Amino acid sequence: METGADLASRGGEMRSLSEFESRNILESYGIPVVATTLVTTQQEAVEAAADTGYPVVLKGCGAGLTHKSELGVVKLNLTTGAEVASAFTGIEAAAAGELDGILVQPQIRGTRELVAGMVRDPQFGPCVMFGLGGVYTEVLDDVSFRIAPLQERDALAMMDGIRGSAILGPVRGTAPADRSALTGILVALGRIGLEKDHIEAIDVNPLLLQENGTPVAVDAAIWTTR
Repeated sequence: METGADLASRGGEMRSLSEFESRNILESYGIPVVATTLVTTQQEAVEAAADTGYPVVLKGCGAGLTHKSELGVVKLNLTTGAEVASAFTGIEAAAAGELDGILVQPQIRGTRELVAGMVRDPQFGPCVMFGLGGVYTEVLDDVSFRIAPLQERDALAMMDGIRGSAILGPVRGTAPADRSALTGILVALGRIGLEKDHIEAIDVNPLLLQENGTPVAVDAAIWTTR
């Protein structure tokens, strides 16, 4: 079954939402998302970073910026106002006019990256995806799908159904994944697919497991028909 990115690449009448718009939809369904401030000036970025607390991440935000790392519009581990100001200027240049603004987020600690999402299949309707995430999602191809709506048992089966399920246990001193929180995320993604028929696909990648095992959506993309 296709992922959200696969489906969106077929084009047609679908359009992508910005990361800020996407995260707001996820948050409205109770999905934990990283705290985010949208700014449009360098001074606003410096002030937002100080309010957020260092270290911070800056990301270019725009509907056309769906592959941020490759485009050079993500700056990590910024620890001073001067670094934030320089990063802001660099992102503006790299985005080449595609910016709606720049996102300021805390640098989240965690090394275990998952992916979750929803794709609207022509035959089965909205289907929820879960698996190993990060930059190697396509290479690893370790994901499972279930047709919405999901019950708790469905979400738990998805977690156990991937080849790399051991990553959800205690790894090198980190806490095991909060499976209850992950269940809530997967059930909520199914609800979005059932209740928002104009949303064709959602990719939450990475869905980062923090050191205490709590998941948080660090990046998200949504494709819609309107």
